[in-house]
Amino acid sequence: MDRRSFLVVAGLLGVAACGSNTGRGEGGGALKHWYHAYGEDGVQDAVRRYAAAYPGAKVEVQWNPGDYDSKIVTALQNSAVPDVFEAQVKADWVRQKQVVPLDDLLGDTRDDFVRALLDSQTVDGKLYGIPQAIDTQVLYYRPSLLAKAGVAPPRTVDELVDAAKRLTTGSLHGLFAGNDGGVGVFTGPLLWSAGLDFLTKDGKAPGFDDPRAATVFGKLRDLNQGLLLGAPTDWSDPGAFVDGRVAMQWTGLWNLPKITAAHGTDVGVLPFPRLDDSGAESVPVGAYSAMVNARSTNIDAAKAYLKWLWVEKTDYQTEFATAFGAHLPARQSLAARAQSLHSGPGKDAVGFVTGGGRIASPARWPARANTALSDAVSRVARQGADPVGELRSAVDIARTEIARLDR
Repeated sequence: MDRRSFLVVAGLLGVAACGSNTGRGEGGGALKHWYHAYGEDGVQDAVRRYAAAYPGAKVEVQWNPGDYDSKIVTALQNSAVPDVFEAQVKADWVRQKQVVPLDDLLGDTRDDFVRALLDSQTVDGKLYGIPQAIDTQVLYYRPSLLAKAGVAPPRTVDELVDAAKRLTTGSLHGLFAGNDGGVGVFTGPLLWSAGLDFLTKDGKAPGFDDPRAATVFGKLRDLNQGLLLGAPTDWSDPGAFVDGRVAMQWTGLWNLPKITAAHGTDVGVLPFPRLDDSGAESVPVGAYSAMVNARSTNIDAAKAYLKWLWVEKTDYQTEFATAFGAHLPARQSLAARAQSLHSGPGKDAVGFVTGGGRIASPARWPARANTALSDAVSRVARQGADPVGELRSAVDIARTEIARLDR
């Protein structure tokens, strides 16, 4: 995991905090910092500790279970809380002046951050989020179960469909990709597998206005025949794979320690396969970034705290990325500290990121366009709807929403 490789990758005021922490200093006023509820043990205690150590202000940390993304959208529209929060930058927030530019915080550390991540948090040439760590998702599989069924690790979408069906026997299912039938996690990888994307390269139009999109989303309907549905937990939790309910699961790299603890060396990882020779293997690359609420009454203090935590405190940044599950640091100089990713499946996953990592949530991809596309894909996969007609409607909505960003 060298430097060159990392260059490639790239009403709420009344809600009681789940846990708060007070820094020792009083300068800069009180700050409220929101996180979504990470599933890895130890993260909540760590971010409380970081806040308590900040010498410049009193900092209260709020841990937010449930639908965090919707909660942030509502907060940015209505209140000065939180001052600092984690999310992925959206162009709508910039247009509505709900977040604050942060370019002045990086200084000479800018080139140390993975460029693709900074680009994904940039709108109109200004940076609005400082990446905290890199997350990706991969296809985990049990080599022993595939070998027993005479199934090779799938490298094309058709092979994945076939493997999922053949591995489904008795109480064992072939694949788990979420209780929605893979719609939430596979929409992007399916597009990339066909050589397409959410947006065109210039970000000015939908990138899936192409007959190949209908073809590849039709494959998800076929794939549903071998999927586990109705699991106790969703795709982001490794329970279905760890408990032996499935031979393959699409889930986060962050679950690698739990998965290897359960199955030892009987674990392999793969990227999402290509549709054909005109497509590509891929893995989604995303990063929650730290941002400042433009409605905050303590913007300067919030920026100072954010700079301290996510620019200056490299020991905290390293711990946050590497001590709780398997994540990649957002800074190239910290990459060598991710020991769990130097061999085995972890090393393979790093190769997938450097060779086929794709930004999972582009800043210019509108929420309404995403909903329209997801709904269309869901109707194709779960109800057998015509993919051509469904995608035509989604393209129209996406085109309108993308154009709206520039008005």
